[in-house]
Amino acid sequence: MPAQWSSPVRYVECDQQGVVFNAHYLTWADEASNVWWAAHGLPWEELVSRGPEPVVKACTLEWTSSARFGDVVTVDAETEKVGRSSVTVRFTVRVGERLCCVVRTTYVWLAGGRATPWPDDVRARIAGA
Repeated sequence: MPAQWSSPVRYVECDQQGVVFNAHYLTWADEASNVWWAAHGLPWEELVSRGPEPVVKACTLEWTSSARFGDVVTVDAETEKVGRSSVTVRFTVRVGERLCCVVRTTYVWLAGGRATPWPDDVRARIAGA
């Protein structure tokens, strides 16, 4: 079961036609990422207090339909790929059953300005082991 985050679409997130401006899909994915980390037993505050921390390496967005003012968006967050020093999370943004956008975010474990292997306990949790 994916981790989920949900919110009504706010007026400020829309253009004059009531369509959500594209940058807000990244904001929603970021909000859902906190739920995803916590679902793996890694609350963000605890994770970053360890020293080196995960940072966003890349994001891609693929739109299918627009969310609009008055809709309620739900973001499903699921682990898509776990590597040695990176993890890709798939954020599926939808209104009801209607798919709006898929955001893929790749995080790397950064230490000293370089991607390094995930700590064993963190990797085990995000890999579901």
